[in-house]
Amino acid sequence: MTARVDHTVTSGTFSLDGQTFDVDNNVWVVGDDTECVVVDAPHDVAAIRALVGDRRVRAILATHAHDDHVRVAPELARVTGAPVLLHPADRVLWDQVHPGTPPDGELTDGRRVEVAGTVLRVLHTPGHSPGACSLYAPDLGAVFTGDTLFAGGPGATGRSYSDFGTIIESIRDRLLTLPPETVVHTGHGDDTTIGAEAPHLPEWLARGH
Repeated sequence: MTARVDHTVTSGTFSLDGQTFDVDNNVWVVGDDTECVVVDAPHDVAAIRALVGDRRVRAILATHAHDDHVRVAPELARVTGAPVLLHPADRVLWDQVHPGTPPDGELTDGRRVEVAGTVLRVLHTPGHSPGACSLYAPDLGAVFTGDTLFAGGPGATGRSYSDFGTIIESIRDRLLTLPPETVVHTGHGDDTTIGAEAPHLPEWLARGH
């Protein structure tokens, strides 16, 4: 059976540097009718489980460790039996959210996560956070960018452990080199494509965010 992408939105908060904001987060599930992986586990285990249904969850893939992307990851892991995978450079952020509860494994650049006959390739795309990763699924013509690239530009870099120059390098060298028709599934908000965003790189550099 061909792999597909399922989607839901959960609502909650994002907290860092002593500030808290209300946010809506995208949750992406990649798989078929039998098995899947979950991309990010933000606020609501019940909503994610409803999207998964009775499928086997092979892994919970954290694009990065801000609390609005991993808040319920350990709980989701407990109820599904799936490991939580995170890039090791984001442990400093993970440990702020889940002290004493480490992730189960590592997402490293170039790692291939296989599910339902398709492959998600890990692209380390730091900048929004040190261990931010995007997940490229060439068979599906899609990339899951977390908070690295949105419709309209780069993710935010005004908080701790983030850097604008680094996120620009990640976007320019790792994402905008993908085929232009690649659909960008983001951590918040609407989809876009690589081709729609690539021409705007000079504008982002000029505005500095």
